[in-house]
Amino acid sequence: MIEVEVHQQLRAFLRQQGESYWSHHLTMARLVARALRLGRSALIQTSAFSGYHERYRLSYLVPVLMWQETVVLVAPEAVQQRLLMVEIPQLRQWIGTTKSIQTGDRLPSPEFQGLLLVTPEDWLRDRLYQEGRFPNYIPTIIDGVDDLEAWVRAQLTSHIHQADWEALMLACPEQGDVIRDTRIQLTKAIFQHPVNPYECYLIDPPEQDLIHFLFHRLQRSPLTCSDSGSSAFAHLPAAWQAFWRSLQSGRAMIWTEVARQQGAFSLHCGPTDLAADLEPIWTQQPVVLVGGALDLDSDAAVFRQRVGLGELTCIKFSPDRQEELIHLYLPDKLPMPNTPQFQAALIQEMHTLLQLSAGIPGLTVLLIGDTPLKSQVGSILASEFGSRVQVERTCLDDNGVLVTGWDFWRQHQRVLPSPHLLAIATLPIPSLEHPLVAGRVAYYKKLRQDWFRLYLLPAALNELQRAIAPVRDRQGIVALLDNRVIHRSYGNHVLTALNPSARIGYLDISLFPRSDYSVMD
Repeated sequence: MIEVEVHQQLRAFLRQQGESYWSHHLTMARLVARALRLGRSALIQTSAFSGYHERYRLSYLVPVLMWQETVVLVAPEAVQQRLLMVEIPQLRQWIGTTKSIQTGDRLPSPEFQGLLLVTPEDWLRDRLYQEGRFPNYIPTIIDGVDDLEAWVRAQLTSHIHQADWEALMLACPEQGDVIRDTRIQLTKAIFQHPVNPYECYLIDPPEQDLIHFLFHRLQRSPLTCSDSGSSAFAHLPAAWQAFWRSLQSGRAMIWTEVARQQGAFSLHCGPTDLAADLEPIWTQQPVVLVGGALDLDSDAAVFRQRVGLGELTCIKFSPDRQEELIHLYLPDKLPMPNTPQFQAALIQEMHTLLQLSAGIPGLTVLLIGDTPLKSQVGSILASEFGSRVQVERTCLDDNGVLVTGWDFWRQHQRVLPSPHLLAIATLPIPSLEHPLVAGRVAYYKKLRQDWFRLYLLPAALNELQRAIAPVRDRQGIVALLDNRVIHRSYGNHVLTALNPSARIGYLDISLFPRSDYSVMD
């Protein structure tokens, strides 16, 4: 069977490489080979995000290259380039396969029997809109499904920008007055919203009525076409057709993003719930979904509910305690984040951490989600520690200090050195003050579902595990300065997500990774 052949080939390859590779290679490779042979779907949590852990990809590449039939591999372009330049050439030479490997947005031909690499955007667009560029029943590997929900939302969200209003005026000159009046009324209503840090607002019912009235007037042949019929709007520019389709889903959330200085706004319409859109996709072909940390449980019940996955083989690999252990500093006397005393205590704690690590070569990262607080902490620390402290910059000293938000760290952590110390101000729980978060929470409440367990907590844990992944590469220190971990019931879930870890109640120089220094003055 292919499982046996894959096991033998991969084991021999790993021995020949003579490096410390991911410990679950052979198990995962057999699982992927079995999924290909039986045509059964599987969900694999690798518990791996960065550094040497990315070599888990060998575990699906070996069975894919040895399988004699067509396979589609869905992966972001950066991952594809890595596979095409490094892993695939090594494995092809080792295995001796001549299997065709191509990239593209569709199957090259019905006779194609090779490996096709596709971006998530192209594959999802074909599956969601039934474009027919990929035949059904072709086994498909999807790598990086931690980002699956973001990929799908990007595909299903429609946008109306300033230029689209001009295009609509040109396409429907007979409705010029209605279009102009609607735009003026929307501008007035949107700019009456109070200023918030996100420059983003949910569209209120009166504003939604303006949009629906505009589409009612834009219909062609209203006596022969129903309001929901797409043919009634076939004469509109593509952006407006897509926006109408999103409105008709029944699960849409409409919001606006505002550029106040320019006096401009854009409209956006996307789904609050993805399960209904994704559920039909999973029955069209066997899929192997590979992610880092999708759920705390091995059966990934919460994740599967969110993305419409039914019953399938689920496996979750545990991190290696010997190679991925972190030291977790969790002080228990800090004020709660929602108290006035927290900011001063946080700055003092971070000041102490920097003094401790001042003479140790290596990167220190301070993760602060609150934008005003991030800037303030950066300024205060830079006034004492000088240019060593940078706010969201990638050019850093050998013992530099990066003060950053979650988004910047996620985007750049792969190109920065692995930190020996990562200090986290507060848990990355999505803020209910953000209009889009509030909109999704309102949707869960309307359905009488547990919005914290289904949305806020999983989002926070996924972000947290991604953020600390580079620290695991060095077995460094994570300082978590949010006392909710100790005093809230969900704190146990946070601690579970941080495993393997060794809890410490104090910090001293002996705890820092010794690969960075030999003798301290």
